[in-house]
Amino acid sequence: MSKASKNVRAEAARCLLAVLDKGQSLSDVLPQAQINVGEKDAALLQEMCFGTIRHFARYDAICHQLLTKKLKGKQRVFHHLVIVGLYQLEHMRIPEHAAVAETVQAAVSLKAQGLKGLVNACLRNFMRNKDVLLKKTANPVTEYNHPSWFIKRIQAAYPEQWQTILEQNLQRAPMWLRVHTSNKPVTEFCTALDDAKIEYEVHPHNPTAIRLLAPKPVDKIPGFDQGWFVVQDAAAQNAARLLGACDNEHVLDACAAPGGKTCHVLDTAKVNMVAADIDETRLSRVQENLTRLKLEAQLVCGDLSDPKTLESFEQFDSILLDAPCSATGVIRRHPDIKWLRRNEDIEQLSTLQANILQTMWDKLKPGGTLLYATCSILPDENKLQMQQFLTTHADAILVPIVNQGHSDEQSLNETVDNPGWQILPGEHNMDGFYYCRLKKSQ
Repeated sequence: MSKASKNVRAEAARCLLAVLDKGQSLSDVLPQAQINVGEKDAALLQEMCFGTIRHFARYDAICHQLLTKKLKGKQRVFHHLVIVGLYQLEHMRIPEHAAVAETVQAAVSLKAQGLKGLVNACLRNFMRNKDVLLKKTANPVTEYNHPSWFIKRIQAAYPEQWQTILEQNLQRAPMWLRVHTSNKPVTEFCTALDDAKIEYEVHPHNPTAIRLLAPKPVDKIPGFDQGWFVVQDAAAQNAARLLGACDNEHVLDACAAPGGKTCHVLDTAKVNMVAADIDETRLSRVQENLTRLKLEAQLVCGDLSDPKTLESFEQFDSILLDAPCSATGVIRRHPDIKWLRRNEDIEQLSTLQANILQTMWDKLKPGGTLLYATCSILPDENKLQMQQFLTTHADAILVPIVNQGHSDEQSLNETVDNPGWQILPGEHNMDGFYYCRLKKSQ
C-alpha cells in the first residue's frame, strides 16, 4: 500500500471533521487536503468527501449503531473515518477487502495505531449486518440525507415535487460551459471539442451552454487560457439574457463574485460595467476572469446593503442583483450546504436581501431594469421576497419572463402574486435558480 493511498482516507476523515464538526466549508478545506495526498489521488479524495457528505445522515446514524461508545475530542476524527469506510463499501468500485484494509491503515496515518481494531470491527460488522443496521436507523433524515428542517420546508413549498428535489440534490453536478462568443464562435468551439474527443451536449434552449458528458479539468479543455469559455451552470447563464442590457448603458452587477455573470453581460453588449462585492478575495476572482476573457469593468468592494458603498456613482440603467442566499439550489454542487445551513438562517438572509434590494432600487434610473436572482429554491428568498417588494413599491413594475426561447417560460403566467421564474435542481440538468425582472416606472 502506497503512502499516498493510505493518507487519502485519513485526509477525507479530517475534511469531514472540519466541515461537519467545526462548520468549515468543504471548498475551503478540500484544496489543501488534495495537495496533501498528491495529484494522483486528488480525484479519489474529492469523490470520498463529496460522497460521504451527500449521504452523511445515513452513515452517521449507522456509525452511532456500530460504535458501542461515542468518540469524543481528538478521537472524533475516527467516527468520520468509519463513515468514509462505509461510503466506500456501498458506493465505490473499490473491492471490499481493499476498502477495509486501506481505511484501517488510515488510523496509523491519524496517529492512532490502537484504533485499527475498532475501525476494522465497525466495517466488518456493517458488511455482516447491513440490512439490520439500515432498518434500525430508518427515518426521513437518513432516507433522504437532508436535515429535518430542510425536508419540511421543501415539502411545504413543493408538495408534489419535494422527493424529486431531494433526490436531485444527491446527484453529481454536471459540468456546464458558457462559450464566450466574443473570443470564439460556438461552432468553432464545438469543433475544437470534437477534435479533442470531448463528448458534450448543447442546451436545448441556449446555444452557448455546453454540458460535458464527463467533467474535465479546465486546462484539459481547448481554449481556457485564450478565454474561449467560462465554467458556468446553464441556469446562471440566463442572467445576462434576461437582463437585456444594451450598448453604452451604465450597468451594475451587484454581488458579482466570482464574475461569470459580469463577463456574460460584457459578452452580450458594450456596456460601462461596475462589478461590486463585499468580499475582497472573491472580487479578485472577478478580475482574474475579466483578464482571461480580455474584458474590463470597474470593481468595487463594499457592503451593498449600505447606500454609502455606491454613493459616488450615478444611477444605473440596468442592475443585476444576484443576492446573497441560502444556496439551496446548488446542494448537488456543494453538498455541505445542507449541513452547514440552519433553519434560522433563512429569515436573516431574507432580511439582508430586502435591505440590499432597497439600496439597489434607489440606485436604478427611472425606466431602468433590475433583475433579481438567487441560487435558492426557498420561497422566502424568492417569490415571497418579490411579492413583498412589489406590494410596497408603487414604482416597481413586474416584467414577465416570457418569449425567451425557453419552453418552460411560456407557461409561467407571472403575476404580482406569483412573480418570477423558479428553476428546480435537475431541470434540463440545471442548478436550482430563481429570476424576477422588474422595471422602474418613469
